[in-house]
Amino acid sequence: MLQTKNLRIAEFAPLVTPRQLETEFATTEEIRQLVQASRSAISQILHGQDMHRLVVVVGPCSIHDPEAAVAYAEKLKKVADATRDHLLIVMRTYFEKPRTVVGWKGLVSDPHLDGSCEISDGLTLARKILLRINALGLPCATEFLDTVVPHYLSDMVSWAAIGAPRKARSTGK
Repeated sequence: MLQTKNLRIAEFAPLVTPRQLETEFATTEEIRQLVQASRSAISQILHGQDMHRLVVVVGPCSIHDPEAAVAYAEKLKKVADATRDHLLIVMRTYFEKPRTVVGWKGLVSDPHLDGSCEISDGLTLARKILLRINALGLPCATEFLDTVVPHYLSDMVSWAAIGAPRKARSTGK
């Protein structure tokens, strides 16, 4: 029989479930309160109900080094505290690279930076990073590309963009 599906699949590996990760790396009451309060504040600012502040999403293009991300968050938290009357600073914690056609696909897809595609490890690492940054009292932003990823991380995200894959460029021919 001629095979027509899974022609380029090397292997199947089960993915950790959202419930497993949420249980193993659970949020605290303080983190849940931070996320709720930050979401509410962002909404009020964007809808003109809080006209004294701006929302500022700031941070690296993508997270690839957990320790560097936390070190950045610690410094950013000081700025957020000093400017809280005028700005609501939300740290950019992007774990997926939607516009990367060739190269690294992001922490969720390639957490070991070696092309191994250990997605369960990537989701676990992303969750650990979000826990640490939120525990500092700094709200997090991300961009969701894959429709599965929010099930693992959205409980710790105060603001999210919905990403889209890069469109193929026309060569004009």
